[in-house]
Amino acid sequence: MLQFITHRNENFGYIDGAEEALKGGCRWIQLRMKNSSVEDIVSTGKKLRTLCDEYEATLILDDHVELVEEVKADGVHLGKNDMSIEKAREILGDEYIIGGTANTFQDIEELISNGVNYIGLGPFRFTTTKENLSSVLGIQGYKDIVQQCEEREYLTPMVAIGGIVCDDIELVLSSGIDGVALSGAILNASEPKCETEKVIKIINDYYNE
Repeated sequence: MLQFITHRNENFGYIDGAEEALKGGCRWIQLRMKNSSVEDIVSTGKKLRTLCDEYEATLILDDHVELVEEVKADGVHLGKNDMSIEKAREILGDEYIIGGTANTFQDIEELISNGVNYIGLGPFRFTTTKENLSSVLGIQGYKDIVQQCEEREYLTPMVAIGGIVCDDIELVLSSGIDGVALSGAILNASEPKCETEKVIKIINDYYNE
């Protein structure tokens, strides 16, 4: 599984950056627009919803539970300092996807007990696209947490996030994680569409070996 998390750089905005990932085969977009106005998030989200529909892709909003229905997103991703999973589920009901961020096995236990659909586990390494970064996990951190989840027979999908680049993907997947979430690794590439294609090929080849 590949998730693309939006951001902006000197070459791409939120919409055209996401479109590059979609053209490259990514089918899961998380719209993250930190420090943006509600109006901008709604406007961008509606445009991205139309684009995701064209590619039959899932659209997840970062943080803004209250905007999910207006944007017609498929769900929301909540960080450790965002609304609680229980409150979000109460508002959205069971038909929407709710993902949560974890940094420790204890975080994962809490998220699973509250019914998340997937978990973003990280950070893998230091990243400049995330403020207030939690402790860096590294590959051993992923292996340890995945092992603990297997011992408890937890089946909630987990994706690795945080500073991951193309050359890391096979190693990260070898930990037993279910996928990766990328942002800068794709958008800062010279050809984001081609980089997305490359990432998806690495993921597919790994699981088809």
